Amino acid sequence: MIDFDSSSIFKLKSIDNEKAREDFHHFLIEGEEIFATFKTIRDQVVFTNKRVIAANVQGITGSKVDYTSIPFSKIQTFSIETSGSLDLDCEIQLYISAVGRVTFEISGSFDIVSFNRMLSEFVLG
Repeated sequence: MIDFDSSSIFKLKSIDNEKAREDFHHFLIEGEEIFATFKTIRDQVVFTNKRVIAANVQGITGSKVDYTSIPFSKIQTFSIETSGSLDLDCEIQLYISAVGRVTFEISGSFDIVSFNRMLSEFVLG
């Protein structure tokens, strides 16, 4: 599991959903679809219509991968912060039962308003 205690802020970059790790598709259940994909240098996080799945690549070779799945039913509250003129990063904060606050800081161009609309639909729906 991702160590949320040592880091509650994850710096990510938005990428096309087609560039999501192939193994994410093995975890999806019937009717589940990826709607946003993010990456660090080695790790990736996807938001589906049912949950958040994070792949934490471990070791020197990267052959060992830890997957963490956070169902939307465990998200108690969430917030977004849009980018500004000087601060170009936007943020997504999730408040997850039994974990606490987790912040995803997204660098580069990303439509956080559309993302918020979809996330609202899936978390509140």
